[in-house]
Amino acid sequence: MINHIAKYLSLVLSILLIFSNISIALAAPQPFDIQAKSAILMEYETGTILYEKNADEKFPIASLTKIMTILLALESIDAGQLKLNDKVTVSEYASSMGGSQVFLHAGETLSVDALLKAIVVASGNDACVAIAEKISGSHEVFVSRMNQRAKELGMNNTNFVNCTGLPADNHYSTARDVAIMSCELLKHPAFFRWSSIWVDTLEESRNKTELANTNKLVRFYDGTDGIKTGYTQEAGHCLSATTKRGNMRLLSVVLNAPTSQVRFSEATKMMDYGFANFKVVSFLKKNQIIKPDIRVTGGKEEYINGIISSNVNFLIKSDESTEFVQDIEIDEKITAPLEKGEKIGTLTIRQDDRIIETLDIISDRDVFKGSCIIKFAK
Repeated sequence: MINHIAKYLSLVLSILLIFSNISIALAAPQPFDIQAKSAILMEYETGTILYEKNADEKFPIASLTKIMTILLALESIDAGQLKLNDKVTVSEYASSMGGSQVFLHAGETLSVDALLKAIVVASGNDACVAIAEKISGSHEVFVSRMNQRAKELGMNNTNFVNCTGLPADNHYSTARDVAIMSCELLKHPAFFRWSSIWVDTLEESRNKTELANTNKLVRFYDGTDGIKTGYTQEAGHCLSATTKRGNMRLLSVVLNAPTSQVRFSEATKMMDYGFANFKVVSFLKKNQIIKPDIRVTGGKEEYINGIISSNVNFLIKSDESTEFVQDIEIDEKITAPLEKGEKIGTLTIRQDDRIIETLDIISDRDVFKGSCIIKFAK
């Protein structure tokens, strides 16, 4: 009996050891560590995560909050609800903001353009509240809109209490969520109008306030053109930075670093790693013809072209091959009527017998059904 128990325990220990070894083998070691409590490195075009540390842990994010404020302002402009030359009168409440500010006076009037420059470059809390009140009528309503937009973007571990990032209970986010809203902001080219400014003057303000970009990487790290810094005693030193070199854009987020210099050095450390070890291959362009002269039955037009609906980019390791193979399958019979964008086949992209991506091939045009004309002999 004792021998049977011993054999059983030996077997169990052997199985546990095997699975322990498998777990160790599957857990890829991080290439380096950083001092900040949380961080993430993302390749922008493909959304690939290249490095992360406690990326889903909740922290106060200080002025990184303003990324959402700026995003909502630019979305309002795109929707035609706001214009850069619209005038904004600064309220008493907006002018009373502490922390980083551009010293706006209650009652003075500035353009939306000037206020966004003050927010993006100098992180002005007063300018931030002024633009929030312009968009939503009140700060409270604007904050509700911020939280709604966060949910729409899938920022499931974020809650905003104000539009500035000034210390407040229950105001938090994560490195991953900050990366999500940062990527959404980068879809708006107008943002770079202000984010790459190093020094400037807020000419429209009564004080003619001098502005200096709080993101030092804009000047000292090649290719950096955004996004935002943040600091409070509770949040520590925070940063969301983006750098583009060639056709690759990286986004690094650092939360709760011990010093300002550490947040910048660790963001550059992550991006140095990304640029040195990975590359983006631009494989296909949106609306590129994949298969020309595809026959259509019963239509006013006899042929269409098969295209794809979006750019196709691959992130690969720097030493990997850029050779890809395309397998094209077009539906056997394509019959009118046919709508532009309707699926007509499949494109499979392979590398070394491994499927990398599968895409729909779509029609490049509408094809209406042809009329049937019958002639009778006289």
